[in-house]
Amino acid sequence: MKFNTKTIHGGQHNTDPAYGSVMPPIYQTSTYAQSTPGGHKGFEYSRSGNPTRAALERSLASIENGTHGLAFGSGMAAIDAVLKLLKPGDEVISTNDLYGGSYRLFTKIYEDFGIQFHLVGMENASTIENFVNDRTKLIWVETPTNPMMNIIDIKAVSAIAKKHHVWLAVDNTFATPYLQRPIDLGADIVMHSATKYLGGHSDVVMGALVVKDDFLAKKLYFIQNASGAVCGPQDSFLVLRGIKTLHIRMQRHCENGAAIAKYLVKHPKIEKVYWPGFENHPNHLIAKEQMDNYGGMISFVAKGNNYEDAVSIVEKLKVFTLAESLGGVESLAGHPASMTHASIPKVEREKTGVVDSLIRLSVGIEHIDDLIEDLEQAIG
Repeated sequence: MKFNTKTIHGGQHNTDPAYGSVMPPIYQTSTYAQSTPGGHKGFEYSRSGNPTRAALERSLASIENGTHGLAFGSGMAAIDAVLKLLKPGDEVISTNDLYGGSYRLFTKIYEDFGIQFHLVGMENASTIENFVNDRTKLIWVETPTNPMMNIIDIKAVSAIAKKHHVWLAVDNTFATPYLQRPIDLGADIVMHSATKYLGGHSDVVMGALVVKDDFLAKKLYFIQNASGAVCGPQDSFLVLRGIKTLHIRMQRHCENGAAIAKYLVKHPKIEKVYWPGFENHPNHLIAKEQMDNYGGMISFVAKGNNYEDAVSIVEKLKVFTLAESLGGVESLAGHPASMTHASIPKVEREKTGVVDSLIRLSVGIEHIDDLIEDLEQAIG
């Protein structure tokens, strides 16, 4: 089954068995009748499983070419579940230009539980091996990274992980399975903030994991149920509905993203544009190999490289909305240093390029002329 068809039919029953509804119903219930203790129709309590959530989880597994999907109350809850696979004394290697929320979870919560994190540059995957030892249990990758758009070679990192019997998890939020499928490239775990492109309409908060290994799936399902950070049936319905249009939305995100990146790189007042579709972008050739297109996320710095200019630009935008998050049909602009990455100390942020003047765009699916006109009037 081709990807565009999977988004609509993957893992789904043609109709709901109760009344033949084409879309899975919202099973807004906490519990299920049993004919005898333990005698039920597959569901007993909605923390453990819910038919609407189960439909979503099958869809997630299908579009990522996995066998098991798990849906959580947020992206951070999904990452938290992965970290609960570890124990005190274990070590994790992660990219140093990490999403601020992931950084906060790693360094402010799990380090206190005795897990050590090595945050390293992964542009050259071979450098990762310098940090692997017998306590290493997990390699955590974002690609493209947030917000610097760095590209990490998933196949190369997978080879290192397999050599040392280490799990590889990939945050695939920016790319989505429309553009890249990490399990096919050797990842053990794929994570999504489904709040973003999978939901696609800025109306739900959710996280997701997909795996292909039965043993790993069993451990994660246990954590999901035991910890209880699950999503509700209404949110499951919204994300399942969002996935059905993922392919056509991503096509327009990519088209608009490319047009805006090319507009910005020629603008006389723009110093630097970060977008993996440029031939001079670091690891562009890897992006070209492991991605089917380059997405709708762009970061840039205006000439002068000062905080005041960046704030002035994002405040003047009218079609782009100044807001947290990304991946919705509407275009958003953000200031990472004071918003998504504020939890990272300035000295650590700036080492990876997240300077006070950096602006991040989530390019939506509006008409490209309106988006460019908005940027033109804001940049001046």
